[in-house]
Amino acid sequence: MTEYKNLLVEKKGSILIVKVNRERSLNALNKETVAELQQLFSFHWTDDSVLCVLLTGAGEKSFVAGADIPELADLDVRSGADLSAKGLYLMKTIQNFPKPVIAVINGFALGGGCEIAMACDIRLASEKAKLGQPEVNLGIIPGYGGTQRLPRLVGRGKAMQIILTGDIISAQEAYRIGLVDEIYPPDQLWEKALAMAETICSRAPLAIAAAKECIHRGLDINLTAGCDLEKATFATTCGSGDKNEGMEAFLEKRKPKFSGH
Repeated sequence: MTEYKNLLVEKKGSILIVKVNRERSLNALNKETVAELQQLFSFHWTDDSVLCVLLTGAGEKSFVAGADIPELADLDVRSGADLSAKGLYLMKTIQNFPKPVIAVINGFALGGGCEIAMACDIRLASEKAKLGQPEVNLGIIPGYGGTQRLPRLVGRGKAMQIILTGDIISAQEAYRIGLVDEIYPPDQLWEKALAMAETICSRAPLAIAAAKECIHRGLDINLTAGCDLEKATFATTCGSGDKNEGMEAFLEKRKPKFSGH
């Protein structure tokens, strides 16, 4: 497996576990880490041995506590556009990754960290987690998709409040408004995340990938076009070996053995 300077990567069965490993800086998202995450997700794009990804931060204090402030301090218009473009490309890569990506938010998820979490398919958080988009406190705005994904998750008004105040919110508030999907006591978070990932890995890989694509693409088109997309994708899954195996296993009252084909 590829070695990274700022990431810890391991496999647990079909689950790829990725930890941002810059604990001294609360796992702040510098340029090098963005590049390494891009490399990692690109490398595993066609890796059939990976069926789900758990993305988290090293240590107990932080998921990703925003960007690396010294790097931001040196930005001008041109370099700011380049930094944003690379961050947005990473978020798009995570969102479109053909296997589910679960954010395991073990602490601070601020700025770019909140944006990474929002690019993931599912967000599980510790009850002690803190989330927010505090960029206006630094004289800038979110640059990795925060102004676009946050309103889609929590609604326009609540997104305005979070971004325009720059306030940090609790895990409980994030759960209440739909920014995170589940919250757990800190000592149960990882156990719950692994259990969810294992459940996903037990399902038909083609169906999982198809459902993820339909959901993400459907949010960017109207309902009629989205239903047409679902119809075409449903038909494709009906022609798969996994569909045959799933149906046969159900009728024979046994666990299916999906092949991803």
